[in-house]
Amino acid sequence: MKGMGASASGPSRRNASLTDLVGYFLWLGAFGFGGPIATVGYMQRDLVEKRGWLDRDDFLNGVALGQTMPGPLAAQVCMWVGYLRAGALGAFAVAIPFIFPSFVLVVGIGYFYRQYQGLAVVQSLFYGIAPAVMAIIVIASIKLARLTNRIDRRLWTISAVVLVVTAATASEIALLFVGAGLFMVLLDAPPARWHRATPALIALPTKTTPLLVAAASAGTFASLFLFFFKAGALIFGSGLAIVPFLREGVVHQHHWLTERQFLDAVAVGLITPGPVVITAAFIGYLVAGFTGAAVASVGIFAPIYLGVVIPGGWFIRHKDHPRLRAFVKGATAAAAGAIGGATIVLTRRAVHDWATLAIALISLLVLWRFKLKEPVLVLAAAVAGLLLHSS
Repeated sequence: MKGMGASASGPSRRNASLTDLVGYFLWLGAFGFGGPIATVGYMQRDLVEKRGWLDRDDFLNGVALGQTMPGPLAAQVCMWVGYLRAGALGAFAVAIPFIFPSFVLVVGIGYFYRQYQGLAVVQSLFYGIAPAVMAIIVIASIKLARLTNRIDRRLWTISAVVLVVTAATASEIALLFVGAGLFMVLLDAPPARWHRATPALIALPTKTTPLLVAAASAGTFASLFLFFFKAGALIFGSGLAIVPFLREGVVHQHHWLTERQFLDAVAVGLITPGPVVITAAFIGYLVAGFTGAAVASVGIFAPIYLGVVIPGGWFIRHKDHPRLRAFVKGATAAAAGAIGGATIVLTRRAVHDWATLAIALISLLVLWRFKLKEPVLVLAAAVAGLLLHSS
């Protein structure tokens, strides 16, 4: 693994201290709007191009790791930068300031939402926000599918099948992600080419399953932690890939939130800076107050952290392994399909009259044609909801 100042090209380089990185990621966590791709772009611009704190190859290795391991890309790259500087402690030290601003903001919104969600003004706000969120998720699904599937008909078929299954069953089936990954392994690395290293590569993500099962408990906090830990460990692709998994568990399995409350939770995750999966904190707050928000946040980010610090060195050695690459392609194609299927299901609740249909279609057009930032769109939709929704 290279050091942070390994490159001789580009801007004048110096090894950033851990304090430097903590300060930078606190700023990025507070102002990093625009989703994971935009946030990773900010990191490349600031850390590699402007400040010279990070070698370009080191940075790209972090992006590759984030695309391979489950979890949201921006949080993974953030932790990777800290890991390069100071190992596991460095990854933890930069993750906290990156997550903290959005956590505080989401908990604050959760407090007022919990107190006043029955008020007409709050209902009007989310009347406009919900259909706009559907448009955002549609665009995210298309972008993820195009980025991952490219012109591979096999991957497009996987996405289409998972989309249909998710929409038809109104539930997210986690085994489809694993099955899609293994299916691509069979196609791209058939058994005749396997060797002794294969079981380790395929079994790596599943070795912790018995530990997760053993940790199950009837308590609310334990249930929150276990559920969000599994969510962080099983989701590939965009941060929004977590939406169908969360919906199945939060609404149908545990009955923590109603369908409408869940839509509102996704919206809150989109309008705040930082990683989209901070939605977990909002859900945790609605279920069990501040402690619930903290437990859900630790649960969702713990596997992401472990997915950076445990396989870091291993990944550098095996990132081009054909079986690993095939599994990731299949799982990410399934994630894109699941987002699309979940969008169909959620849209049935979010779009229920001509006004919400208009908001959804206009939002879709604006995102597709003018590339408007998601938080700006959501705020505009909230204003539209206030103007159009009658109490």
